Amino acid sequence: MTSFKGVKILLVDDEPNIVQFLELGLLNEGFEIKVAYDGDSALLETASFQPHIVILDIMMPGMNGFEVCHALRATGDNIAIIMLTAKDEVEDRVKGLTLGADDYVVKPFSFSELLARIVARLRNQFPNLLGEVVYGPFRLDDRRKEIVYMEQVMELSPTEYDLLRFIIMNNGIVLSKSHILDKVWGYHFGGEENIVEVYIRSLRDKLNDKEHRLIRTLRGAGYRMDLL
Repeated sequence: MTSFKGVKILLVDDEPNIVQFLELGLLNEGFEIKVAYDGDSALLETASFQPHIVILDIMMPGMNGFEVCHALRATGDNIAIIMLTAKDEVEDRVKGLTLGADDYVVKPFSFSELLARIVARLRNQFPNLLGEVVYGPFRLDDRRKEIVYMEQVMELSPTEYDLLRFIIMNNGIVLSKSHILDKVWGYHFGGEENIVEVYIRSLRDKLNDKEHRLIRTLRGAGYRMDLL
């Protein structure tokens, strides 16, 4: 099981049922948790608790999530902000990201999806907080650039390592070829999307995933790994 000891998360949502669900799940994972039910309290808790991650609802009475996000970014502190929204609208996503949010999750969402996004933010912004991370039969160690599968160290090229790591960390989430290209190869990659298929095929060979049970293909959508 992954250890998140020392990682602090502030939950900001005015719905007690949502807060209780998230707080229980995140505490069970080992995170340190504080809760705020409105924007003003969120800013006060942030100043005293100094969280690494703020999970922030958009629709709240008084100061909404957008205003809280803007205020948090104005402090200059290194905080990862994941916004929660009940609206799957492009405008909300663009506004949140423009104001400085790092990611967003649309309600209703699964806990495993949120956890994957939390780990991704920690990897990007606070890599020193995590060492070896376990996902099902996989062990990831960024410090050694090593992935262990079924207790065997995998022989991977740097790109294979980055791709498999990205898929594992986003397990349960459908990843399109274009999204994979952006995140693994980079926005300025000038090649064809088919390069993703080539590397997926190589990873499946190394994982002995002949029936595509580990890395699933969703026709017309992309790829998904299901570990939880």
